[in-house]
Amino acid sequence: MRLHRLELCAFGPYAGRQAVDFDQLGADGLFLLHGETGAGKTTLLDAVAFALFGRVPGARGDVKRLRYDNADPDLATEVLLELSVQGQRFRLVRSPEYDRPKRRGGGFTTQKAMVSLTWLSSDAEGITRNDEVARTVERLLGMTAEQFFQVVLLPQGEFARFLRSDTSEREKLLEKLFGTQRFHDVEQWFRDRRQLAGRKVEQHRQQVREQVARTAQAAGEPMPEDAGEQWLGEVTDRVAILVFEAEATESESRERARHAESELAQRRALADRVRRVRRAQEQLAGLPTGERIAWRAELAAARRAVGVKAAHLAERQIEQELAQVRERERAGVRRLGPIPLEDDSRGQAGRLREEAGTLRQFVAEAEQLAADQRRIRQQDKRREELAVGIRQLNGVLTQLPDQLSMARQRLDKAREARTRLDAVEEQWKQLAEIAVDADRLPALERALERAEAGNSKAIDDHQAAYDRFLDIRQRRLDGMASELAAGLVPGDNCPVCGSTEHPAPARAADGSVTREQDAAAQRAEQEANQRREQAAARLRSAEQECLTLRDRLAGKDPESLKADLKMLTDERDELRVVAAWVDRLVAEVGRLEEETRRQAERHAEAERELAVVVAELTSLRENVDERTERVRLARGEFPDVAARREHLLSVADIVEVVAAARDEAVGVEKRLAAQREAVMQAAVAAGFDDVPAAITAVRSDQAIAALERRLDEVQAVEDSARGVLAEPELAGVDPSTEVDVLTVEAEAAQARDALEAAVAALRSAQLRRSEVAEQGARLRSVWASLAPVLAKYDELDALTDVVIGRGQNARSMSLRSYVLAARLEEVAIAASRRLRRMSQGRYEFVHSDEAGPRGTRGGLGLDVLDDYTGRKRPTKTLSGGESFLASLALALGLADVVAAETGGALLDTLFVDEGFGTLDPETLDMVMDTLDELRAGGRVVGLVSHVEELRQRIPTRLRVRKARAGSRLEVVA
Repeated sequence: MRLHRLELCAFGPYAGRQAVDFDQLGADGLFLLHGETGAGKTTLLDAVAFALFGRVPGARGDVKRLRYDNADPDLATEVLLELSVQGQRFRLVRSPEYDRPKRRGGGFTTQKAMVSLTWLSSDAEGITRNDEVARTVERLLGMTAEQFFQVVLLPQGEFARFLRSDTSEREKLLEKLFGTQRFHDVEQWFRDRRQLAGRKVEQHRQQVREQVARTAQAAGEPMPEDAGEQWLGEVTDRVAILVFEAEATESESRERARHAESELAQRRALADRVRRVRRAQEQLAGLPTGERIAWRAELAAARRAVGVKAAHLAERQIEQELAQVRERERAGVRRLGPIPLEDDSRGQAGRLREEAGTLRQFVAEAEQLAADQRRIRQQDKRREELAVGIRQLNGVLTQLPDQLSMARQRLDKAREARTRLDAVEEQWKQLAEIAVDADRLPALERALERAEAGNSKAIDDHQAAYDRFLDIRQRRLDGMASELAAGLVPGDNCPVCGSTEHPAPARAADGSVTREQDAAAQRAEQEANQRREQAAARLRSAEQECLTLRDRLAGKDPESLKADLKMLTDERDELRVVAAWVDRLVAEVGRLEEETRRQAERHAEAERELAVVVAELTSLRENVDERTERVRLARGEFPDVAARREHLLSVADIVEVVAAARDEAVGVEKRLAAQREAVMQAAVAAGFDDVPAAITAVRSDQAIAALERRLDEVQAVEDSARGVLAEPELAGVDPSTEVDVLTVEAEAAQARDALEAAVAALRSAQLRRSEVAEQGARLRSVWASLAPVLAKYDELDALTDVVIGRGQNARSMSLRSYVLAARLEEVAIAASRRLRRMSQGRYEFVHSDEAGPRGTRGGLGLDVLDDYTGRKRPTKTLSGGESFLASLALALGLADVVAAETGGALLDTLFVDEGFGTLDPETLDMVMDTLDELRAGGRVVGLVSHVEELRQRIPTRLRVRKARAGSRLEVVA
């Protein structure tokens, strides 16, 4: 991947359009990107990331605020990037979503995000959909956004943290870079399968517990704590014994019951024969003889009068029908009231209907008149409402311009406060630092005084020690002859003259000094001198610190600084309060502008509607006046035309009803006379003297059935009693015989109860035996099904523990950690090649897959091997410059491994972030040599740094200049 050109407009701190020609900058393969803090160096890297992926790395991507706040409203925010990947050259143009002022009216509108990809190396059609552009970029680069941010934009601070981080933090970064989610999915697959298998085991165990409970319940015993095959066999044996005992009891009870039932049957048979004889004789004695004769005569007369009854009922129905017809005629006449009924009533009804028909058109006109009158009342009310609303809208439209003007003035002040706030914040920070230093000045001055006193004392102590040393040394020199004489040995050469004879050795005088005393005085003088030098150094340091602080304060005292800081703090706080209202005031101005537009539209709409209402009222009143007179003549004395029409139709209906009733009455009277004659003939034919006699003999069907039933019942009783007495088995039975059945019944009942109890006990025992057998078979089946499930779970449980780094996994490494450890080992090997060169062979990375302390997971350990000591060191023990070298080497090694892992495009353009300021000149030379190796083969490396020396080393530079009106770019070649 090689970058060719980058353009950005109203993006980040850049107000206008700025362009970067990477082909020009990368002509030497190495260029420097520098500028003041906050000028926008990192924004250029963000722009590259935004053009490719539509977002920027790190915390800046969370804010999603990429537009320059004070950019020209007509200037669109966009980023253009031309690059070549895998032989394809294309151009990306991307704009973020942002709010811009409306071109008409006030307020803001949202500018949607846009993206386009144009192929420059072919005639292929461009792409404008965001998802398609994202897929194309990732396919060409061969890496995701997170991988690109790490291997192309090398942020040294993040890799320094990576060096010092623990296993979990390293794991998160490596997972993003190497896409080990699939191994995490494998681990999760094992966890899920183990959890599923565990649930199956628990389900089978629950089935076992439930089946043991069922078996114990079937046997009528409590559930055991530990049920096995032995317990099941004992339960089965106990149930079999219960069945044997129940069978014996049932056999004895059955025999006793049989004897009792036989005796009871004999007693009951004799008692029944005596009872039947007594009952038959009583029935014959109680038969009603006289009543039977009267019932038979009444039944015969009722049967002859049936025909007369039917004819008489028909006569009564015709009489009722005639009465109903006459009543309808009289009711119709009453309803007509004073209206005379003509002889030709049907003709009269026709004329009434014809008159009602002529009034139909006036009914519709009356309804329209009523509708027009209702509409006039509605429109009058609406006209009043519109007039009131227009007056209210006039009042609102009078107030809104003043409110909008005040809101805009407050918004301008808030924006001005926000613009000024940054400068005041910077001044406040500087002044706060100076004020803190001013508070330190008294303590530093007191420390200087102590240092001066200590230095004076050290000088005096050293001078005294030095004088004492000179005195002792002189005294030793004065007594040197005696010191030499003390060492003479007869026969040995004198160290002074060389003679072997010593006739008069010198003797030590009073107050002479030994060698040890001289050495002690010399050591005391040297120690005093060291203390003097240390005191002098402390004095110089205190003087330099006080001098530096006084120069920084520039003659200002702490009180004046605090006063200035308080004034600046008040101003800053006031600006913060005012600036905080910008967003709310922008919304308020937009709301007032929208409210003004909306109220104006409502006012115009109300005036238009009022004109329409007034015109409609004029037209309606003209139509109402014309219709009112026509309707008045048509309704006559009635409330309205419809009432008069309904009255005429009602009268016509009544006249027709009366005419129909008169015609029907004539026919009914003729049928009534004929029916009366038929009733008389039926009574004579039935053998009655006249019709009343026949009607007297009439009985209802229920009464006839009752007579027949009485006669039949009496005859049946007689026949039954005589039949019973004629039975052979009752011959010779004395009805006065007494038979004792109760005693035998009680004995038989006791025998039956005992038998039923024994049968029930036997059935219960047999049922318990069958249930125990059935439940025991099921229990053995459940036991058998649990074994393979439990074995499978144990195997899966052990395997899952190994996969996730537990159990028999000696290194406590999960599958994902194992894969990441392998990748980290590759990174360590690739990074060590550069680290050895940059550290002149002293350091190289060492990967460790050992488990951490207290059983924590291992596999992601990273140390350095120090060639000076031959031992491994934690990366946390590296100095600042060494950490930079290590993090740079690690970043470059990681870039190589990730590019190889993803099969991505060759990275021809790299950016290296800050960190060079921690290096000494010699180490900086080694780093520059390493970067020179990077640009071999046509690579372009961009360094982002504030270090002044790099400006001397790198002739091609891209400088970012900061200004209140927006940053701008300047190429120095």
